[in-house]
Amino acid sequence: MVTKQFSGSPEDADLRRADSLAREIFSDVANKWALLIIEAVGESTLRFSELRNEIEGISHKMLTQNLRMLERNGLVDRTVHPTVPPRVEYALTEAGRGLRRTVDGMCDWTHQYLGDIEDSRRRFDA
Repeated sequence: MVTKQFSGSPEDADLRRADSLAREIFSDVANKWALLIIEAVGESTLRFSELRNEIEGISHKMLTQNLRMLERNGLVDRTVHPTVPPRVEYALTEAGRGLRRTVDGMCDWTHQYLGDIEDSRRRFDA
């Protein structure tokens, strides 16, 4: 995977540009699994199996891929404890906690407008 390097130019932070670093990061974190992982970890520290139990429907493969991506982007810390077998725990970083505030806002929005969206879907589908 080739990653764009941040040069400090405004183009790097422009989501509208296909070649911007910001769009690459946005694409990484703006998927349902990443958002659900961020919300599930929350303020706690969870093991892989605990995370998988928290997020209904996520496969082992998708959880692994998304945790690696979130760790790569500095949103999740992965701590390996030297035990047999190794105990691995995940927690949000400061940047991850900042993203979680945004995710919490999206959850609040969903709860607030769920009925309106259901009504709109019924009218559209009729």
